[in-house]
Amino acid sequence: MALAGGAPRAQAVECRNISYESNRYSICEVDAVHEQLRLFLRDDAGNVIGHFSSLDKQLDAVGQVLSFATNAGMYHADRSPVGLFVEQGEEVMHLVPNAGPGNFGLLPNGIFCIRQGRADVFETLAFRDSGVTCDYATQSGPMLVIDGALHPRFLPDSTSYYVRNGVGTSADGTRVVFVISRNAVTFHQFGSLFRDHLELPSALYFDGNISRLHAPQIGRSDAGFMMGPIVGVVEDKVN
Repeated sequence: MALAGGAPRAQAVECRNISYESNRYSICEVDAVHEQLRLFLRDDAGNVIGHFSSLDKQLDAVGQVLSFATNAGMYHADRSPVGLFVEQGEEVMHLVPNAGPGNFGLLPNGIFCIRQGRADVFETLAFRDSGVTCDYATQSGPMLVIDGALHPRFLPDSTSYYVRNGVGTSADGTRVVFVISRNAVTFHQFGSLFRDHLELPSALYFDGNISRLHAPQIGRSDAGFMMGPIVGVVEDKVN
């Protein structure tokens, strides 16, 4: 894609595979100022989209392409969001301030909020009291990093290992980093990656074993069971 005047434009998403403290991760960084970062749940007919291939097909029909995507928040068996979900400014599911099922109940949990020119991870109660309005939002948990500190219940010697994915944001909301582990890791290891290696002050856990990634840039587009909320970067096709 090129800007007016023929100047080349950087890729919408920068994805890469890394190793950190003997664990392997896939990382995708998004510039929230310039890119179309969105959340998706249902198609125009009201059906759960559920798969990257279905979302890509839906976008293709309107002249767009999915350059990156991952699952984005916890959901019930019918794929409806467990907590807050906002799509195109419309609240589909309300905020849940109290503990919920599974890791969602490992308080504090948080909100991933997309607004014009920025995206932020908020602790849920701080978000509730902030008055911030989101174009897109999803609630998940637990928080991984809260104001530069790891979640207080993460243990360095934990024996709970899973593939995990999540998102971290910079203080000014312009840098958004999505991560999925390529081997099983603990919460402490995963949170430490965001805080110490990526140097992000806020980060939120999305999910564990169902975690999947669509990143054509590194030759990856995971299939599997139907997902609930999906976050992705959309680009207009270039003729």
